[in-house]
Amino acid sequence: MTAEHKRDRFVDFVRSFSLVVVVIWHWAFTVLVWKDDGPHATNPIGFTDGMWIITWVLQVMPLFFFVGGWANLQAWERAKANGQRAAQFVSARLRDILLPAFLLIAVWWGILVGIGLLVELSWLRGTVVLILSPLWFAFTYAIVISAFPFFLRLHRKFSFLVPVWLAGAAALVDIARFAHDIPHVGWFNMLIVWGLAHQLGFFYRDLRDAPRRVHQALTYGGAFFLVALVWSKIYPGSMVGVPGDKFSNMAPPSLAIVALVVLQVGLLLQIRVWVETRLERPRWSRFLNTVKLYAMPLYLLHTSGLAIFLIGGYLLNGRAPLSAEISVSWWLWRPAAIVLPLTTTIPLLWVVGRIVKGSQRAAKVASEAIAEVADTIGDAARSAADRL
Repeated sequence: MTAEHKRDRFVDFVRSFSLVVVVIWHWAFTVLVWKDDGPHATNPIGFTDGMWIITWVLQVMPLFFFVGGWANLQAWERAKANGQRAAQFVSARLRDILLPAFLLIAVWWGILVGIGLLVELSWLRGTVVLILSPLWFAFTYAIVISAFPFFLRLHRKFSFLVPVWLAGAAALVDIARFAHDIPHVGWFNMLIVWGLAHQLGFFYRDLRDAPRRVHQALTYGGAFFLVALVWSKIYPGSMVGVPGDKFSNMAPPSLAIVALVVLQVGLLLQIRVWVETRLERPRWSRFLNTVKLYAMPLYLLHTSGLAIFLIGGYLLNGRAPLSAEISVSWWLWRPAAIVLPLTTTIPLLWVVGRIVKGSQRAAKVASEAIAEVADTIGDAARSAADRL
């Protein structure tokens, strides 16, 4: 592999670590409120003054899309060098993203149907939807990947103009939403805003090699932009959905997420050298390899593990939901709220790992059998040709 196409360990670290941050966030800060129709998810931000500011750092999905843009560009260059066409590249990427998501949906809806045939649990459907809700990320990422050839052509032709245009389009969408009362147009920002974060990733090498002042300019520019939007009282301060806010900056993504992308990219570039020096150490290297291996399966299965933990807590708590009251004891419980769902998720990771390995072995055996049959047919054909 050439130096040009060598995998960037820092990029791998950011992609994996961002997914782990989301998992920890969901485990530590998901608050379930039980109503007549079942559980509803909220978080402590709406109950804790000033806590929304931590979402400016811990809402890390912009970073995943940013480094994903660079990783996909590099992967495409390697695929193209091997003779692969753009449509083949995109379809392979979509299969890797969507197949696990659809399998997870099928399993949970199968459980829903099976239980529904035995007992009437009116709240179960909402519970399954809640468990599957983090898959929004997989489907949004798939939308961006589907548009990859189009965005790549724009990048080749217009370079840095493209993210500027996308930021402007996101602003116009928000003006249509809030100034002209056209709410549904906001969903165009699912492609525009996340496409912008992904598009910026195409410039990762240029930004990485730029002077430190450029990294600082991005950080300050994003910070001032975000502060101004929140201070305008138009946009909520939280970068995740909070019950009680007039809308969520994430669903659909607003102009505030554009500012967050710029801020986080600037911060990321400033800490890159510090992180890279540590990734050279054996312990950090082993940590990266482990996180990289399990980050995506963990993301896909972490709400399933959380559901198993909460069901166990419900049964052990005298068939009553665990307390959702935000108190000192609730905060002291947060480390356990991470460790315990992890213990119920690890068996799921093991089972899925065994299934994947089994399917890979089956696929290998099948391909070897097909090759053997093809060789046999070829030998028979050559023998017949020789006799003629």
